[in-house]
Amino acid sequence: MLSFAARPLERTVTRPILTVEQMTAADQAAITAGTPGTVLMERAGTAVADAICARYRPRPTAILCGPGNNGGDGYVVARLLKARGWDVWVERLAAPTAADAKAAAARWSGETMPTTRSGRTAELVVDALFGAGLTRPLEGEALRLARATQRAPVVAIDVPSGLCGDTGRPLGEETFQAALTVTFHARKPAHALEPGKGLCGEIVVADIGLGESFSTVVENGPDLWLARFLWPDAESHKHARGRLIVVGGDGWNSGAGRLAARGGLRIGAGLVTLYSPPEALAANAAHLEAVMLRPFETDLELEQAAGHVDAAVIGPAAGVSETTLLNVLALARTGAALVLDADAITVFREDPEELFSVLDRDDVLTPHVGEFERLFPGLLKAAPHRIAAARQAAERAGAVVLLKGPDTVVAAPDGRVAVNVNGSPWLATAGSGDVLAGYIGGLVSQGMDSFEAACAAAWIHAEAAELHGPGLISEDLPGLTPGVLRRLYEER
Repeated sequence: MLSFAARPLERTVTRPILTVEQMTAADQAAITAGTPGTVLMERAGTAVADAICARYRPRPTAILCGPGNNGGDGYVVARLLKARGWDVWVERLAAPTAADAKAAAARWSGETMPTTRSGRTAELVVDALFGAGLTRPLEGEALRLARATQRAPVVAIDVPSGLCGDTGRPLGEETFQAALTVTFHARKPAHALEPGKGLCGEIVVADIGLGESFSTVVENGPDLWLARFLWPDAESHKHARGRLIVVGGDGWNSGAGRLAARGGLRIGAGLVTLYSPPEALAANAAHLEAVMLRPFETDLELEQAAGHVDAAVIGPAAGVSETTLLNVLALARTGAALVLDADAITVFREDPEELFSVLDRDDVLTPHVGEFERLFPGLLKAAPHRIAAARQAAERAGAVVLLKGPDTVVAAPDGRVAVNVNGSPWLATAGSGDVLAGYIGGLVSQGMDSFEAACAAAWIHAEAAELHGPGLISEDLPGLTPGVLRRLYEER
């Protein structure tokens, strides 16, 4: 595995995430423009064969081919691997029915047998049964194959068979589990959303010459926001780099606020102040140096304090209380952009509309699934996937919504959506979300667009976690941030 420092940023146009229908339209547009379907199939099969050869040494390999164009890609892969000296054969679920697939099958001269009669043992299986457009559960022989191939690594063409390309959810009781999935032109929701993303294994997106596609749903990455990331110059000073306040909890719940404050400072905010009840001052002072400390006791005091700042973070360990509710409403009366997390979300569970009525388009909500349900009851269950749920939530709230998870989704009220594809399991630790809230607040305080700030913060958060790896605790994240920022700065 490459080290963090050796992994270059991918400097490409922002990658769209396309639905199955959009991908079909892109294919058809290329064909209409003069590229034959057989040429596209040859490019797709070549991309799969190249990806296989880059990761595996030659070994007995079975290509499972279905009747459609996914199966046609499989015949191309079989022919190319055989030409490179691999022991490869085709196990055919059904004869090809699509014209391009028939042409690809005609060019394959190697061993072919029905899937029901294979007596050979494969050490690698290529799943070319069905593509992302499958709409029904696997059954019969296809279901048997999904169960039988669990003993060998699987390379899936487009998506693992049995997975819905538009939702990332299994269509039935069983799907193929891939070690590697090679898809073409752009990711689909199945490649970005769990559980589909996990079922795909490593994901390679191959360019097969379809040109650019545009979508309001994109992969979250530096090419989405790095050009507008705010770096200091020779004229910069702390007040010009952003003034952020964080509202901390009481004396026994003060750590979360400190984590958010450190996150905001490390991400680049020039001046960060932690406001807390007076009883928390001593604990905060014992742990903080560059973060300034101020006591407050009433929502009016907080409102006055926030009148001159650029952004405010509230919620981490704030307490689910009338006090927190009043503090949120007080901050909303100022000109500061708000980042609302944890308790500042939950406290409005009885009347979400009260919160929505005071939010602006530059405010950011950062719920996990449980908090999302409290503000938007039933929405996640009713929506086809997290992308649709987050988009509807952002429109309803009139603010940016960052729906946390292994496939974090960031949605703006104007319809823009970005999905994190670099999520890290090491972030499953107490307090990591507090740091994320601080990151967002720090970037927004510097003048970054709130949607792009949320996207950048989520990406940097995951990269910092991967930089550390096993043993990560949330206190480590602020200190890891400069390593990620240095990489972004050098490759901007």
